[in-house]
This record gives sequence, structure tokens and C-alpha cells, in this order.
Amino acid sequence: MNMAMTIAPTAGQMALAATLAAGGSRRVDAITHVDAAAYADPARHLAEQRAIFAQAPLVIAPSALLPEAGMAVPHDGFGKPLLITRDKQGKAHVFLNVCQHRGTRLVEGSDVVCQSRLVCPYHAWTYALDGALTGLPRPDAFPGLDKAELALKRLPTIEAGGLIWFSFDDQADFTHPTALGDDFDAFGLAGQHLFRRRTHDVAANWKLIMDAFLESYHVQRLHAATIGPFFKDGVSTGDRIGPHQRSAVGREVDEAAVAAHDWPMLRRAITYTYQMFPGTVLIVSPDYVNLMILMPQAEDRVLVEDFMLIPEVPGTEKALAHWEKSWNLLDGGVFAAEDFRAAELGQQGLASGAIDRITLGTLETGIRHFHDEVESRL
Repeated sequence: MNMAMTIAPTAGQMALAATLAAGGSRRVDAITHVDAAAYADPARHLAEQRAIFAQAPLVIAPSALLPEAGMAVPHDGFGKPLLITRDKQGKAHVFLNVCQHRGTRLVEGSDVVCQSRLVCPYHAWTYALDGALTGLPRPDAFPGLDKAELALKRLPTIEAGGLIWFSFDDQADFTHPTALGDDFDAFGLAGQHLFRRRTHDVAANWKLIMDAFLESYHVQRLHAATIGPFFKDGVSTGDRIGPHQRSAVGREVDEAAVAAHDWPMLRRAITYTYQMFPGTVLIVSPDYVNLMILMPQAEDRVLVEDFMLIPEVPGTEKALAHWEKSWNLLDGGVFAAEDFRAAELGQQGLASGAIDRITLGTLETGIRHFHDEVESRL
């Protein structure tokens, strides 16, 4: 990592490191349960869409997806046509991707486009990347038209700590997303380079994906052939920031690593993971970051967009090969072949009616907190 782009770890990050070094962990003292219907009931899916995804602040992309002014990206994962832009002043926006003339989709596809104006393919109404209507053919055909009243529909948007958040709710509270920005600034997330992105279509409930990143109980088992050997069994801790969770899983954590306040040393010893409510996961590996955004489509289907962020553009073939190896290990191996596959197998079992609830042990405290938060919104 380019350490010139980072600052010291935050007090919260250091507190988790100190807990691991002292041999502590985050646990509850009793078995708890979650109803199988929470994953398999279509009515529950619709209730979550209305009460959570239609109201809460949502991560839509890393800042690195639009690294420069004059860029736009169509986005369809949350059920409505959206458009992420970075205007000429460098400000990020999320708009409905809909021309205000006749309702035509403004930008097609899902790739980044680099241009200062967005032109509707139907009648060539033209918009700036801040959403303003700047021109239209034959303006004489629209006597008295006020272009200021026909700007693109902007949704509440903030950019903090290297992430772009938005909400469908004009009254959404962005207090906690902003608070997380300090942690992300600490390891220079906003200055990272987007190496790869891929969207996975997973035949499972979105909460089964989130569950997997809220406990380390499975790491030695499910990931035995990939990353399991790098971690100690059950050595983890965590805390909460509003509805979000911050966890740390240890490799070889000692007092020296904690005392150093040194990011390279800490990142070699600890994997920090952030679970941003409702459905975003950020994993801080020793020299890169994975950001996964979960977009529920049905009770048994979720799109997961995975972004791999690295310190800088690969400058050599050796560097490129290094990052490709890391990408293939995590995105294609650990995530797709192991975590996502396990979620699909879990969905099949829960949908069968074979059990009416899942059982959570004392190493799965994060899952308990997450489901309590979901239930509180319903």
C-alpha cells in the first residue's frame, strides 16, 4: 500500500487489535436462533425491500469507480435505473437514469462512460453531469419551458471515506456512513485504484451472504483449501458503529504489532472487515481491499458486485500477475466457489422446509446482531 496516502489507525481499529493481542474475542454466552422464514419467505423479502432498502443509506460504489471528473456509470442493481456521475467539480451524484422529457433511459449498459454531457438517445435532450438540463433540439417547440425545472432526479448522495452512498428516501440519515469515513480514511481507501469488478448472480437470500462475513467459525472448514491456513481458529473480535459492524480476525497478533500503530504490520496480522448495514462488506487484506455490494432481487436471489481495490495502477507485468492471482483467489475461489456456493446450498436446505430455524453458536455473535438490526427495521 502507498502509505503516504494513509494516516494512523483509528482508536476503534486499535482497540480491536489490542483485544486480539490479549486473547479476547466477541461472544455471547448462549445459543440463539433465526427463523428459516427470514431467508425463504417471499413476503419477508418484500417487507425488507420496503422497510430497509427503500429507506436506508446504501453503498452503491467505491469512489475509485469514477476516479476523475466527467465520468458516469449506469447502475440497475437496486431495482430502478440509476446513474452515478462525477461532475466537472469532482462531486459525486446518484440520479434516476431517466430523461425528463419522455422518460427514456438516458444511458445504456453498465460500463463507465467518460463525457461531459449526457445525450438522450430518443430526442437528444442534453444534461450536464450535475444533472442540469443544458440543451434540447428545437427549443421553439417548447414555449416557456424552464430548463431548471427539468433537471435529472437526484437522489440523496454523499461521498465519504472512499465510498459513494445514496438513498431512495429523501429523509435518510447519513450520520453513520459519515462516521465510518474516518476508519476508511485511515487506510487510504479513497486513494485506491480499481483493479477489477464483477457481478455475481447468486441463488441465495442476501442475508446468507452477509451471515458468512459476520463470523469466522467457518474459515478453517469451508476455506480449508484456500485461506483457512492463514488464520487462527476462532480468533476474532468486533464492535458496532450504529447499525454497522466492524470486526477483526487474527493471524499472528502480538503486542508489538499493536504498539507499533503501523498499518503494514497490522494488516499482516489482522484482517479488518466492515459490514455496512444493510448489505455491504469491505474486507481489508494485507495489500488490497475487496468491496462487495449485495443487491437482493428475490427471497432466493441476490446480485453481489465485487470490487478489488489496489494501491496503484500495476506498473509492471510482475505486478499485474500478482494482482491477477489475488483477484482470482478471492473473487473466483474464496467468494464464488466457497462462500457463495455455501449460501446457495443453505438456501436449498432452508427452502425445503427441513428445519424451521437455524442455530447460532457463541462464535456467531455478529450474525445475531445483524438479524436483530434487520428485525428492528421490520
